[in-house]
Amino acid sequence: MTTLVTGATGFVGGNLARALAERDEEVRVLVRPTSNDLAIQDAKVTRVTGDILCAESLRKAVEGCETVYHCAASYSFWSRQRDAIYRTNVQGTRNVLDAARESGARRVVFTSSVSTIGLPQDGDGNPNGPLGMEESPPDPSHLIGHYKQSKFQAEQLALAANDDDLHVIVVNPCAPVGEWDVKPTPTGRIPLDFARGRIPGYLATGMNLVDVADVSQGHILAMERGKPGERYILGNRNLTLLEVFGMLAEITGRRTPRWRFPYWLVIGAAYCDQWLESGLMRREPSIPVEGIKITRHPMYVSSAKAIEQLGLPQNSVEAALEKAIRWFSDYGYLPN
Repeated sequence: MTTLVTGATGFVGGNLARALAERDEEVRVLVRPTSNDLAIQDAKVTRVTGDILCAESLRKAVEGCETVYHCAASYSFWSRQRDAIYRTNVQGTRNVLDAARESGARRVVFTSSVSTIGLPQDGDGNPNGPLGMEESPPDPSHLIGHYKQSKFQAEQLALAANDDDLHVIVVNPCAPVGEWDVKPTPTGRIPLDFARGRIPGYLATGMNLVDVADVSQGHILAMERGKPGERYILGNRNLTLLEVFGMLAEITGRRTPRWRFPYWLVIGAAYCDQWLESGLMRREPSIPVEGIKITRHPMYVSSAKAIEQLGLPQNSVEAALEKAIRWFSDYGYLPN
């Protein structure tokens, strides 16, 4: 059986392609000619040059594949061309679903995001309080920024495409950390910036942290056992940002930040930074405004459904952070 993975040069897609190849599956990956392919270097995969925005290259890539993992996405809290985020995340998803159906593929696993999960109104800020669940629709006011909005739209397309001919399963990864975060992702920047000594303080926020290897296995388990038309949260531990920094302090030997910054101070700095860096210096801002705004709503969720129905692994998040730091060091992101 041949399977197609889109987004294999990215963090989740690259780890997934490697995990599938290690199971001796026939893995085909769609790779843009301009992509950095470090995430799949030496992986036993068959590369097909193309783009999810090019229907013809997609048809060639998916031909003969029974299963498709659609991981490709624009994961960024800032973009000079905002329409590009919607083209990639929404139109790209539509193209993949259409190509899968036309080719006769039988199952698609769509990589959505935890950001499309609704949060209980009284659960914000408390990792031990009420948690977001798969059946919880998102509060529109929590869909902050173009990334979240585009992923929500793409998820709706994926769920609507599910029928007797094409089974579509949606997975909602939380905040993955681990190896092969080449770009790195916004989540990956947390351990990287901490190890570089670039974290002067912290915000009162939090997230659900998970080993990217568990996220990869969650995709495979969703393909094998997932119920068509269902969502599965792929996460592990709900942690405050300060708790994450405490773990990183143990790993790196650096101090845990002492200063808790008020939200108004950080959002003000973010607006100034975005005006300076993107407006005047024409480069990606160091502190994206959207990235700060989402901290107002900590993403505390439950992975109970994926654990019970799929058998989602729950490996140590401390070990995942340690693997991330080691990988960044081995690949030159950190000084020796």
